[in-house]
Amino acid sequence: MIDILVYVFESYGYPEACPEPELLARKLSAAGFEPEDIDLALEWLSGLQRVAGSDSPKIERDNRSSRIYSGPELAVLDTECRGFIAFLEHSGVLDPLGRERIIERAMALPGADLSLAKLKVIVLMVLWQQQDNVDALVMEELLSSAEGSAWGEESPAAALLH
Repeated sequence: MIDILVYVFESYGYPEACPEPELLARKLSAAGFEPEDIDLALEWLSGLQRVAGSDSPKIERDNRSSRIYSGPELAVLDTECRGFIAFLEHSGVLDPLGRERIIERAMALPGADLSLAKLKVIVLMVLWQQQDNVDALVMEELLSSAEGSAWGEESPAAALLH
């Protein structure tokens, strides 16, 4: 399913360019993705639109506050993933609401094996949905992974940066 999210990100520059779910499903099927993965990805993308479009309360930045993770969140987000989220928040890439959207979407991902590479795809998709401008160095970090990535040695999107 992560491969589908990467494909959507690489194929559509902004969320409005992404076709309706029925047409997207046909395009994904034509691209060779499995029907069950397509269904999971479309459901996940629908949830992303839902949380991005919801009227969420404004959460103020406060350097004195810290996020306490619940037991289920700790089971999915290992220390490396939580550290990366904290890094993005402290570097100004994420505000607290963006952090919560990323955590919510990470928890919505099927399976419990969330690697840092997969979390980076989730962050990328949340920022894509929000249409946030992201610093080029941060974008490069999101598109690459020190341990390879969820989709091989380097994603095609990361190759665009080189």
